[in-house]
Amino acid sequence: MKKILLFAMVAFAVVSCSEKSKVQEKAEEIPVEITVDRYDKAFFETPPNQLSKLKMEYPYFFPEGISDTVLVNKMTNPLWRELYAEVEKKYGNFEKEEAGIEDVFRYIKYYYPKTKIPKVVTVIQEMDTEYKVIYTDKMLIISLELYLGKNHKFYEYPNYMKQTFEPSQILPDIVQSFSVTKVKPPTEKDLLSMMVYAGKQLYMKDLLLPEYSDEDKICYTPEQIKWCEEHDTDVWRFFVEEKLLYSTDPKLGQRFIAPAPFSKFGLVSDNETPGRIGAWVGWQIVRSFMENNDVPMQQMMVMDAKEIFQKSKYKPKK
Repeated sequence: MKKILLFAMVAFAVVSCSEKSKVQEKAEEIPVEITVDRYDKAFFETPPNQLSKLKMEYPYFFPEGISDTVLVNKMTNPLWRELYAEVEKKYGNFEKEEAGIEDVFRYIKYYYPKTKIPKVVTVIQEMDTEYKVIYTDKMLIISLELYLGKNHKFYEYPNYMKQTFEPSQILPDIVQSFSVTKVKPPTEKDLLSMMVYAGKQLYMKDLLLPEYSDEDKICYTPEQIKWCEEHDTDVWRFFVEEKLLYSTDPKLGQRFIAPAPFSKFGLVSDNETPGRIGAWVGWQIVRSFMENNDVPMQQMMVMDAKEIFQKSKYKPKK
């Protein structure tokens, strides 16, 4: 009997790997060639007396109301020039990142064949963490100053935010920004709807970044992933017993979905928990739904959260 079970497990693993490789093989065959425009280089390597030429070449980066004096000051300011030097040190050669972005768009084209490939533009902006990556049909803007590595001297942020500044987060952030265009926002404001919405976005990373670890997809440390796996039953019991799943309390998003140093259960052990625990649980619900239902991913992305939950057969693993 043990030999039969072992054979079945091996056979299942082989089939699973085979299915995965079929998707990968088909995606890899899709021709994708991106164009990378290094606006960050263009801006800081343009002499101030040629600013007008730069403005003509990149009109979309020069809205009305910004004086030339402000722009020249940015070009010549020692701190800005030091930041540019640090970006150049890290990304002077962008070939590795370019290849990764092309791979992402191969998977995007596999699942969404009508998607147009935007021009990729790298910039150095104001370290606005809300806009690390901006995706549109025509342009993909990447703020390279926010991917210098969590220990970089320029980052005076809490540790949970610094984790997101690793170079390995460029591709997950691209997928996150793309997912906004494909994942239907929740029409209801209860915690379950917010959890499943975040879970759908993370599931998009499962598909478009198949080689990435769960840690990099959700930007957790290995210890944080381990905590989630070891305490999933406790977390689920808390949500159920406190009747939070269908609650529309506006504070729940900040407590369990928004980026934070830890999740806010109101317990003395809160600081041992990873932030965004609701997003992690929503991710497991979506994964469980896709495992237990024969539904195309594209259809799932626009389905109602409650229907997904009801059909997911989700149960904490422990």
